[in-house]
Amino acid sequence: MLKLRHIGGFLLATSALTAVPAAAQSTQSVPQTQPPSGETAADSPDQDQSDDQDNVDISAPGAGEFSDEIVVRGRNIPQPVRDSTQVVNVLSTEEIARAGDGDIAGALGRVTGLSVTTNGFVFVRGLGDRYSLALLNGLALPSPEPLRRVVPLDLFPTSVISSAVVQKSYSVNYPGEFGGGVINLTTPAIPDENFLTVGAGISGDSQTTAQFGYTYYGSDTDILGYDDGTRGSDLDGLRDALDTRTPINQGNYGQDNLTALAKLVPVSATGVLQRNYEIPANASFDANAGYSFYAGDTRLGVIANAGYSNGWRTRAELQQVADGPTFNRNSVVVRTENRIVANGLLGLGAEFDDDNKIRFTNLYIHDTSKLARRAGIYTFNSGDVIDRVGNPFDRIESASSFVQRQLINSQLVGEFKFGDLSVEARGAYANSKRKSPLEWTIPYLYNAGENSYSNDLRASPPSITFSDLNEDVWNGGIDFAYALPIDLNVVLSAGYSYTDVSRDFTSRTLEFRDGGRQLANETILPFDILPIQYLLSPGSIDFNEIYLNETTIDTLNIQYRGDLTVHGAYAKAEVELTGGVRLEAGVRYESGDQSITLVDYFGTNPSGDFVQTLNNDYFLPAATLTWNFADDFQFRVNGSKTVARPQFRELAPIPFQDVESDRSFSGNPFLVDSELINAEARVEYYPGRGERISIAGFYKNIDNPIETIADVNENRLSATFANAPSADLYGGEIELVKFFPLDGLFSSDLFATKRIVLSANYTYSQSSIKADTDNMVRIYRPPNNFLELSSDQVFVDGRPITGQSEHLANLQFGIEDTELLQQVTFLLSYASDRVSNRGPRNTGGGIDPDIVESPGLRLDIVAREGFDISGQEFELKFEARNITGRDFYERQFGDGYTVLNNVYEVGTTFAASLSARF
Repeated sequence: MLKLRHIGGFLLATSALTAVPAAAQSTQSVPQTQPPSGETAADSPDQDQSDDQDNVDISAPGAGEFSDEIVVRGRNIPQPVRDSTQVVNVLSTEEIARAGDGDIAGALGRVTGLSVTTNGFVFVRGLGDRYSLALLNGLALPSPEPLRRVVPLDLFPTSVISSAVVQKSYSVNYPGEFGGGVINLTTPAIPDENFLTVGAGISGDSQTTAQFGYTYYGSDTDILGYDDGTRGSDLDGLRDALDTRTPINQGNYGQDNLTALAKLVPVSATGVLQRNYEIPANASFDANAGYSFYAGDTRLGVIANAGYSNGWRTRAELQQVADGPTFNRNSVVVRTENRIVANGLLGLGAEFDDDNKIRFTNLYIHDTSKLARRAGIYTFNSGDVIDRVGNPFDRIESASSFVQRQLINSQLVGEFKFGDLSVEARGAYANSKRKSPLEWTIPYLYNAGENSYSNDLRASPPSITFSDLNEDVWNGGIDFAYALPIDLNVVLSAGYSYTDVSRDFTSRTLEFRDGGRQLANETILPFDILPIQYLLSPGSIDFNEIYLNETTIDTLNIQYRGDLTVHGAYAKAEVELTGGVRLEAGVRYESGDQSITLVDYFGTNPSGDFVQTLNNDYFLPAATLTWNFADDFQFRVNGSKTVARPQFRELAPIPFQDVESDRSFSGNPFLVDSELINAEARVEYYPGRGERISIAGFYKNIDNPIETIADVNENRLSATFANAPSADLYGGEIELVKFFPLDGLFSSDLFATKRIVLSANYTYSQSSIKADTDNMVRIYRPPNNFLELSSDQVFVDGRPITGQSEHLANLQFGIEDTELLQQVTFLLSYASDRVSNRGPRNTGGGIDPDIVESPGLRLDIVAREGFDISGQEFELKFEARNITGRDFYERQFGDGYTVLNNVYEVGTTFAASLSARF
């Protein structure tokens, strides 16, 4: 693989830039700095705990339905697992802390059958993020990502999450959009004791910290993740022009006005990249506080959290594009991302007694990505890539962006009990925004005569893009559970839920053009110097020679609106058929009205807005049989039907550049819902407190699965989406958690309270797509046209679905003290190859090999140590991540050739943090 210093040096050698260095739903206690107890509350045996001591609530929504305990055989079966009739994995506070991950996405990557992508999206049993449902305290979350309806879970620091429950089998009290599983994150409500914890950390990685990278100035407050107006209020005149819904071109504005608009753009601050030879280290700060008290018989509490992190990541990428064995494009890219995250949580709770509670939770996350990117590009007519190595690039592209993602979520939940009747009511409003002003793309062409790179303002002009996303989510519901006063231990449940999602996305692109008067004989100019001359030295060149011109003139290619309204109602019954045998069965009725609207933005389309709708109703049955056939043993079998609706990014055909994959995505408004048939059987054994062994097998049949399909346009790799006729997925998994006390192996008192912790899981899965000549597939082609092809012209029969790894494995091996906070944990994870994009159709009409990602093997080490200084509690944590140095690989494997679609070194990360609890 190309080394960063080699790629960076090559780009430096050809650079024309100025070198300027730049510097639940549950009343759970907050995570505490305390010694592990040997088991979490989630793992504790039922006879030692009451419902008030549960750490997690695996039944939400409908949390109150198991308030009357059903007594079954079992001593060491954890209470949440025993109380649930479903297949669940509980990630408790202690398990999250032991793994030491900074965000909940990393922590979930340790759960059996789960894998996490580089951008924080969770895959359950090989099903992509589109098949995962993420909830916060049982309520839906909006996504600040325009490419996804699913929220990226790396937005959630572990400090604001008290537990995570992964349910892999469907129950009808959850939304019907359930493919691989549901991930329910719970936040703390009322603390068990008053506390104040503050902490700080520092980290760096071998590829970024103190190494070469690119930056740009931006604004004075970029370090906080917020713009000071440089990209906002300073551009009011230009934004006013954008708001008029009139194409910004000479026909509407005249060149003088367009030139005046060009002068408003802060080019030198936002468009000129700088070399930085010592990228800073990463830093983070957080504070947590909790306070509870009694007002009469009512217990009141408040929990607050605030955090800030500032991190850097440089990637040196090799990217290739090919049409079969013919290479069209070869790029080397150096990109440096500065990611700043600010988050806050405020939770208020009231407990009137053990059975009546109200909680009000407010979450704020602001995530900013400041990216500087420089690419050197070769293009080819024929021949192999190697023929061009060592020669000057045909083209160099500089790019910069400042993307702000924001999530605000407010939830009100009440749990009440009236004798044998339990009621839970909940409501929430959430808003997510994504603002990306001034996304620069500045191309430089190689001038062989002058042996330099310069910008051609006519043939290949620089451009700026403004994009905005706003999404509102209203959702609520009510659940009833009634325990019949009979000896059969029957619980009847019913409920209703409502979700309304509304998304608006707009993108406008403007180019800097040369007027062609004074500079008519000098159209090629070095653009990195030109903006400074124009904006900082106005007397040197006539302003009238540069103007803005809009490129997004397709009236249906600027704005889309996405709307989704779902009404759901369910009824189910849980009954103890005989001693140790329980059956839960129910059905959910769900109606979903979904639409995507391409807005006639300029009012010039004769047909007006383009609207595509999906209106479907479903009856979704589910049943689970649980047999506690011996002490500490359980057997479960589950069957269900669920759906997976297209995401807005999969429906909206407006092209969008994904920063993470460095590709342009366009949706397909002709997608339809996917329907799934799910089946699972599992045996669970709990040999000791906190220990477990489980073996499971699962099967899914997916009708009309949505697949990501690569495409090649103008020698660039892009992607779209299409429904395959059907797919099958099956596999098995095994999990082991075991403790080995060391006091019996060594006579020394040093090991009297020490033990070895072993946690291992492995998932094997296989999948295959069905493709033939009988089923037709629609592929969208703008504007508002599509190709209708037989499915075997788009998919290859028998290939695995996107995102599915045949092998997933996690191993945690550690030593810890059961009385003191002393832990050293080794974490080994492995994921085999998985398809990220279906292969594109080549010019010969065939299908190129799939694009395959290779996550590989990764080793992490986390060490935690608690200590006192003058009675004050402290925790010191050290982390070493990716010790194996596993790099990122995304490739196409052809017959005798390999295309390196995206390959880069990841590096090893080292981190240290210190926190104090008052």
